[in-house]
Amino acid sequence: MSRYPEINLKRIKLLPIARRQSKVQLAFLSKPLPPDASFADWWRSLPKILAADDLKAVASAIVRARKKNKPVIVMMGAHVIKVGLSPILVDLMKEGVITCLAMNGAGIIHDVELSLFGVTSEDVAANLADGSFGMARETGDFINQMLRLGVGEKLGLGEVLGRELVRAKARNLRISLLGQAYKLNIPVTVHVAVGTDIIHQQPSADGAAIGELTMRDFRIFARQVADVGKGGVVLNIGSAVVLPEVFLKALTVARNLGFPCQDFTTANFDMIQHYRPRVNVVQRPTLSGGRGYQITGHHEIMIPLLALGIKLGMKK
Repeated sequence: MSRYPEINLKRIKLLPIARRQSKVQLAFLSKPLPPDASFADWWRSLPKILAADDLKAVASAIVRARKKNKPVIVMMGAHVIKVGLSPILVDLMKEGVITCLAMNGAGIIHDVELSLFGVTSEDVAANLADGSFGMARETGDFINQMLRLGVGEKLGLGEVLGRELVRAKARNLRISLLGQAYKLNIPVTVHVAVGTDIIHQQPSADGAAIGELTMRDFRIFARQVADVGKGGVVLNIGSAVVLPEVFLKALTVARNLGFPCQDFTTANFDMIQHYRPRVNVVQRPTLSGGRGYQITGHHEIMIPLLALGIKLGMKK
């Protein structure tokens, strides 16, 4: 016999399962589908549990926002473009879903290269060895020249690049986020950290122009954020640092100026969940009202699914 005392389980108080709080019930379970099922069938068949339910909730929040004429702001890292999602986002802009697009400095590089040349995302490891990484002349010359043009005309960074891609009749303009947004009169704001992008290391770079235009874009972005209250949506897709920080500052500027920025939805989509998106996009902004979601998965899978879910909801 043990020398140590034991708890007496015979004195435990049991209760009927009907009185217990349970998180899962039959109605929540997924439904198997035949191979010829439609996307609508598949969407309805998803389990009403965890990320599947959250994905549906984000899509529904976006649909409600647009039906109420509230903004849907998409903040994105450059990887979103590199994995082939520009046509999906362009389509959502044309459908009137996305009302503002914000990206980092790398985003404009990939968009411009795809628009003008049909290629992007150089092999960094191979080109770093001989010092040729980021030295493509045409990319730096086009972007940096347009930024100087934007200074004189007092345009935003995203605005001047979009306009000039349209004027240049870029051969792949149909998939250009910058160009199509300009044609649709949708603001694209670009938030640059100086020294992080390949165009900054080229002789054509003008730090004063970069700073002036990206500061103007911050003010444009903050004005868009000012309208998210009472039903708007803010998505962060794949930006782990820059856009979550920019969003937090834009939100506090809007609130400081008296805009009622409460009761809106935020969501962070990324392959790995990071501190800044979780805290600065999902948690802190919605403390005074609203709901934040974290959805983990590859962009090239999750964003097309979200887009179809949105379009399905818009049809109702």
